[in-house]
Amino acid sequence: MTPTTTPSTPPAPTPALDDRITGSLLGAAVGDALGGPVEGYTPEQITERHGGRVAGIVGPWNGEAWRTARPIAPYHKGDGHVTDDTLMTHALIRVYERVRGHLDAYAVADHLVPELMGSPVWIPELEAEALPLQRIFLAEKWLVTRLHYGHVDPREAGSGNIVNCGAAMYMAPVGLVNAAHPEAAYAEALDIAGAHQSSYGREAAGVFAAAVAAACVPGATAGSVVETALSLAKDGTRAAIEAVAEVAADHRDFESALAPLRRAVAPFDSVGPDYRAPSLGARRPSRLHAIEELPVALGMLLVGEGDFRRTVLGSVNYGRDCDSIATMAGAIVGALHGEQAVPADWAKRVAEASRLDLHAPARALTEVAREVFARDEERRRAHERAFAVLTGAADR
Repeated sequence: MTPTTTPSTPPAPTPALDDRITGSLLGAAVGDALGGPVEGYTPEQITERHGGRVAGIVGPWNGEAWRTARPIAPYHKGDGHVTDDTLMTHALIRVYERVRGHLDAYAVADHLVPELMGSPVWIPELEAEALPLQRIFLAEKWLVTRLHYGHVDPREAGSGNIVNCGAAMYMAPVGLVNAAHPEAAYAEALDIAGAHQSSYGREAAGVFAAAVAAACVPGATAGSVVETALSLAKDGTRAAIEAVAEVAADHRDFESALAPLRRAVAPFDSVGPDYRAPSLGARRPSRLHAIEELPVALGMLLVGEGDFRRTVLGSVNYGRDCDSIATMAGAIVGALHGEQAVPADWAKRVAEASRLDLHAPARALTEVAREVFARDEERRRAHERAFAVLTGAADR
């Protein structure tokens, strides 16, 4: 008698570099667009406004009154429009295209600031072509003030800015250029972010870039990404991620995790319970605090077990700064699983509504990443040859 065998499902192919970069950047943009219309509100307010949890792309919070309704006007948030998170991410990719190498704080001064000041782009929320400077907020306008007008040393320009997620939100490209090398991504992001942020805002930029790079490691999981983030994070950022990860381990449904994750991160978040009315101590440098967005994004990654819909919808329905939370979460999931992880209908609607080619930045960054890796590899080999001579290994 011939033994019967149960057909097994073949393992999913490991996503290639270009697929991971595309998935990460698409995932970030989709998360951004989903979170934009409910940014700044609580989970309870979101449920009341939408008759339940947000399950996809929704319209502006104030409906047709978005043009004049405060505090959102004049931005058309909703209907699939990306926000400043994606605009800054794409701007940083254009800097990589020009430099075609690793970036530092001087690249921000020499290339990113002129980009923000002098290169009009289509801005979905304004439904117009305009300078990025006309859309970004004060924490990002700081770059122009300090570097263009103040002529501050780029490595120190971030000191004095409010401490928030402004630098962290657009650091996914750094993780992708350093794919599978989280330590290098962390170091490069810290250098770049020195022009923009200080304290735990700068630290979050490094840890987020490292998380994206860690997601590109073949065989990576949601758990391994968080472990890598913890291995590099310092001070309050590490403590906040630890606290959130501990809570996330008890949940596999974002609905039950919303309130526990907020309670876990609250002791480290200086903004306070009312997102639109920050406390007096909000956003000041500290070794005890952390931005809220990155720990929550990592927590939702664990709750959603790396599934895009569960992870990103959990991030969106968390409220508060949920466009940035969902941007970070979407970037990590996309890097883990590639483009197929991002719902194609969402990606198509966001691209069409935002009137942006969301694949073009991915193609450009993939080309740069390959060039950078080739030069890094040659430098490593040169170092190995030199070290072998210095230690006498070359003679043995």
